[in-house]
Amino acid sequence: MKLAPGTRIGLRTVALLYLGILVVFPLAAILYRTFENGVVEFFQLITTPAAQSALQLSLLIVAIVVPLNVVFGVVTALALARGNFRGKGLLHAVVDLPFAVSPVIVGVALILLWGAGGWFGALAGWGITVIFALPGMVLATIFVTLPFVVREVEPVLHEIGQEQEEAAATLGATSWQTFWRITLPAIRWGLTYGVVLTVARALGEFGAVIIVSTNLPGISQTLTLLVNARYEDFNQAGAYAASTLLMAVAVVVLLLMTVLDRKRTKE
Repeated sequence: MKLAPGTRIGLRTVALLYLGILVVFPLAAILYRTFENGVVEFFQLITTPAAQSALQLSLLIVAIVVPLNVVFGVVTALALARGNFRGKGLLHAVVDLPFAVSPVIVGVALILLWGAGGWFGALAGWGITVIFALPGMVLATIFVTLPFVVREVEPVLHEIGQEQEEAAATLGATSWQTFWRITLPAIRWGLTYGVVLTVARALGEFGAVIIVSTNLPGISQTLTLLVNARYEDFNQAGAYAASTLLMAVAVVVLLLMTVLDRKRTKE
């Protein structure tokens, strides 16, 4: 349907106003409040021990979560795209579950499972602490980022089909050789895009992580938790600075997503 020039201009104006009110103006306000006292103060606020520890912990969680999501995400995508088994629909629903469940509920569920009185609480007697420690934060982040690799890789597997894989098997290639030389190169852009989405989601996770974290600076406080803690302590300048730091990381991830998406579209 071809729209009149006036209608197109009106739609663009409404879309820009909508994005401006919800995205641009709030981000601009944060940037203004961050740098209103100068760049020097900003760097002082993001280089405090608490801020540096929070950034390092956030990156550590990402470094753990991403490889695990890549391995299990690719395996799950292969099972959904190539397999035909009973319960496949249930597996689809489980993969999409993090999109529907509140992250806070995820945190509470992890406490019920891994807490002192939970099903696996006996691990604490062996010196294995899950809840209110790094393992619990990793588990919470894995849950909320579970679908991204699967949902980016599975459509690519459907698109490329199985002809090349079957031809490789006919020529004597093992399943492992077929995966490394045929399947993995074919899904590389989908997999990379899923990894970038996982990184972005892991860095910004708050609801599930705060439930299973002590939120103590330097111990189990991520960058998102630091923003919340500073704001609750009426340290608004520190909260804005930490938010800007988190936003800068997010912008880098967004730019990477854009570049990868263009390359994937060209191919």
